[in-house]
Amino acid sequence: MGRKKLIWQLFPSYVLVLLISVAAVTWYASASWRRFYLEQTAKDLEMRACLAVVSMQERLTAGTTPTDSLCKELGKLTATRLTLILPDGQVAGDSEEDPARMENHGDRPEFQDALKGRVGVSTRFSFTLRQDMMYVAVPVKEENQVVGVMRAALPLTAIARALKSLYLKIALGALVIVLLVAALSWMISRRISRPLDDLTRGARRFAQGDLSRKLPVPDSEELGSLAEAMNHMAAQLEDRIRTLTSQRQEQEAILASMVEGVLALNTEGRVITLNQAGARLLGVSPQAAANLSLREVVKDRELLWFVQRTRSSGEPVEGEVELKDDRERVLQIHGTSLRDADGRVMGTLLVFHDITTLKQLENTRRDFVANVSHELKTPITAIKGFVETLLAGALKEPENADNFLRIIAQHTDRLNEIIDDLLSLSRIEQDAERRQIVLTAQRIKGVLQAAVQICEAKAAAKGILLELTCPEELRASINAPLLEQALVNLIDNAVKFSPTGSAVAVEAERVGTEIAIRVKDQGIGIPKEHLPRIFERFYRVDPGRSRKIGGTGLGLAIVKHIAQAHGGRVAVQSTPGQGSAFSLILPQA
Repeated sequence: MGRKKLIWQLFPSYVLVLLISVAAVTWYASASWRRFYLEQTAKDLEMRACLAVVSMQERLTAGTTPTDSLCKELGKLTATRLTLILPDGQVAGDSEEDPARMENHGDRPEFQDALKGRVGVSTRFSFTLRQDMMYVAVPVKEENQVVGVMRAALPLTAIARALKSLYLKIALGALVIVLLVAALSWMISRRISRPLDDLTRGARRFAQGDLSRKLPVPDSEELGSLAEAMNHMAAQLEDRIRTLTSQRQEQEAILASMVEGVLALNTEGRVITLNQAGARLLGVSPQAAANLSLREVVKDRELLWFVQRTRSSGEPVEGEVELKDDRERVLQIHGTSLRDADGRVMGTLLVFHDITTLKQLENTRRDFVANVSHELKTPITAIKGFVETLLAGALKEPENADNFLRIIAQHTDRLNEIIDDLLSLSRIEQDAERRQIVLTAQRIKGVLQAAVQICEAKAAAKGILLELTCPEELRASINAPLLEQALVNLIDNAVKFSPTGSAVAVEAERVGTEIAIRVKDQGIGIPKEHLPRIFERFYRVDPGRSRKIGGTGLGLAIVKHIAQAHGGRVAVQSTPGQGSAFSLILPQA
C-alpha cells in the first residue's frame, strides 16, 4: 500500500473522532429531547384530563350539561380530544365523535391502567381519526371508587413537527460545531505536519547533494533537536564531500589529460576506472563501462588473453595487441597488478599506447623504400640493358643504335622526373616544417587561370575541354607558385585519365569558412578500396596503366603536402566509370 502524508493520517482521524462524538451527542440529545418532550406532553395531557374531570364533576353535580356535550365543549376549549369512558368500556362522551358510534374501549391499555387507579399513557394509531395519537387516561373517582376514565389525546403529527424543528436546530448546531472543530483540527494537523514536511524536503535536498541550505529549526523540542542534528550532519558531509570531490577531480584531470589509456579492474575482472583516452581506444563509454566485467566491455580475444596473462603473472607484462574492429588499431599495453597501500592485490592495471600511426609510418616507410627502389630500378635496368646491347655490337647498326639511344633518353628523362619530384616533395616538406613558405592573402582566380593555361595544350591534343568556374572576389592565403603546381598536377592527371572528347571542370567556391577548389573529370574513376591510399607516394591504382600513360607516382603526394603547407587538406570522391573529383580545401583569407 502507498504511504500517506502525516496530515492525511492526523486530520481524518480527528474528523472521524469528531463525527463519532457529534453523532453520539446528537443521537443522545435527540433521544433525550424526544423522551423529555413526550413526557412533558404526557404530563400536559394528564393535567388537561384532570382539569376536564374537575370541570365535569362540578357541572355534573349542578346537573346543567350532558356528558357528551360537556366533552365537546371542553375539548374545543383545550384543543384536546377528550373522551369519557365508563368502567365497562362504553364511551359516555367524546369531543370529536358520536359516542354511540364508537366501539367499546375496554381493551385500551391506558384505560386498563386508569381502572387500576394509575395514570395510563399509550401511543398508537387511531382507527377513528386515522392518525397516530398519544393517549393519557386518568381515573374518575367517587369515594375512592373508579366510576369512569377521562382520556385526553393529541395527534403525534404536532409532536412530530415540534420534534422535527428541534432536530433541525440540533443538526444545524452539530454541523456548525463539526465545521469549526474540523477547521481547528486542520490547523492543528498542519502545525504538526508542516515542520515534518520541511524536514523531509531538507533531507531530500541533502540526499541530492544540496548541503548549503540549512533546515529551519521548529519550536518543538523533539523536532528542533532533529533539525539541528541534521544540519550538523549536513555540514560535516559537505566538508567531506568537498574534500573527496577535490581529490576526485584532481585524479580525473590527471587521467583525462593522459594520452595513454588507463584501465583498472578489480579482482573479479570488473571495470573500476577507464579514462577518456582508454575509452576512445576501446570504443566504449567510460560511464557505460563502469562496474561491468571486461568481457562485457571488450570482445577482442587477444586483449582478453593479455589481461588474463597479466592477472595470472606476478610480474609486469608488456606486449602489442591488434584490435580488429571497424578500424584496425595496434596497442602497446603495459599490464601490472593493482595494489593498495598495504601491498594487497586489488586488481589489475593496464596502460594503453596507441602505436597505430607508428606502425603505419613504418609500413609507409617500408613501402616507400620498396616503391622508390622499384621505380628507379625499372629505368636503370632498361638503360643498362640497352647500353650492353649497344656495346655488344649494336652501335654498328645505325637504325637499331638510334632507336636504342632514344629509349635510353626516355628512361633517363623518367629518372630525372622522379628525382625532380622527390626533390620537390622534400623541399616542400622541409620548408613547411621550418615555416619558410610565405602565404599571401590574394584572389585565387588568377592562379587557377595560370594552371589551366599550362594544361590547355595537352588537353587540346586529346580533345578535352577545360572549364573554369571561380568568383572574382574569392580570396585565400596562398603561395601562388605552390598552389599552381598542385593544380597543374591535378589537372594533368584529370586529362591523362579522361576519355577523348570529355570535359574537365575546375571549380572554386566558399564553403563556410573555407575555400574549396575542385578538379572534376569524366574518366575511369577509382575503386573505393584505393581511395584512402591514393595520396601516398608511388601508390598506383593500376601500375601498368599508370606507367604507360606516364607520371612518377608522386604527383598526388605533392598535392597533399602543398595543401598541408597552406593549412588545408585534400579530399577525393570517385565512382568507377563515372569520373573523379579531387578537392583542395584551404582556409579563407
